[in-house]
Amino acid sequence: MEQPVVVGVDGSPSSLEAVGAAAREAALRGVGLRLVHAFGQQSPHGPPAGPPWNPAAAGVRELIDGTLAEAERRARRTGPEVEVSRDVVVGDPSAVLVIASRTASLAVVGSHGHGAVGGLLLGSTAGRLAAHGHCPVLVVRGRTAPGGPVLLAVDDAPVTAPAVRFAFAEARLHGAALTAVHVCRPDSAYAYDGPADPPFVTYDRSHLREHAERVLDVALAGQEQRYRDVAVERRPVVGRVRHTLVGASADARLLVVGARGRGGFAGLLLGSVSRGVLLHARCPVAVVRDGAGKE
Repeated sequence: MEQPVVVGVDGSPSSLEAVGAAAREAALRGVGLRLVHAFGQQSPHGPPAGPPWNPAAAGVRELIDGTLAEAERRARRTGPEVEVSRDVVVGDPSAVLVIASRTASLAVVGSHGHGAVGGLLLGSTAGRLAAHGHCPVLVVRGRTAPGGPVLLAVDDAPVTAPAVRFAFAEARLHGAALTAVHVCRPDSAYAYDGPADPPFVTYDRSHLREHAERVLDVALAGQEQRYRDVAVERRPVVGRVRHTLVGASADARLLVVGARGRGGFAGLLLGSVSRGVLLHARCPVAVVRDGAGKE
């Protein structure tokens, strides 16, 4: 049986936008949609997340049922053919969604929510899910340019490969073109934004651009053969990574980036760049970890 799309629900406008996006993705994939509401902070002495919970005894059944019912209505308006299920789970939202992502094809979350208890805050839930999810994570923010391309941030590290595969598949699902961007910084010996990144021996802009073109060729070669129906634009750029990606996202339907394992973001998404993209991108952002689906 195909793995469902999972979406975090807390009743906020941001989470309802995420539900709509999740329903569209589920419809395109031909899979079910699982609405997950995490209730309450998890005790540090307990397990990372509890089992499905009946909130009747807590006196908040109507509130939670209303939140999930509204989310389900939103999902059915967007994808009437999608099978929708609901889960209420005791625990921290980010921990609950990380666990739910183990059996999901895609995990979707809003960029911000109601608050620290039930909310889906970028600094907590969305960021932690992006770093630790077991499947690709879609953070819904900004606006989707209906005719825009899928924008792929390409790194020259192995971390890029899963993101490349995901971006091509998304472009085909949405009938969209794909724009692949590789950014080299001219103002230091480092190509990206962190001290762990490999140095260049020269700062010549033409050299950097040629390097970016080679990186794009290598990263895209295999998937271009597989997805011949997807129109691809290569965009080698000499400039600032975050500024370039945020600017390009204004005309995109989706920005896809890679991340490395449980340690957080790597390559072109080190430190402030990763947070900057998730905070300031003008379209939804998909984060694809190199370890997703392997743990």
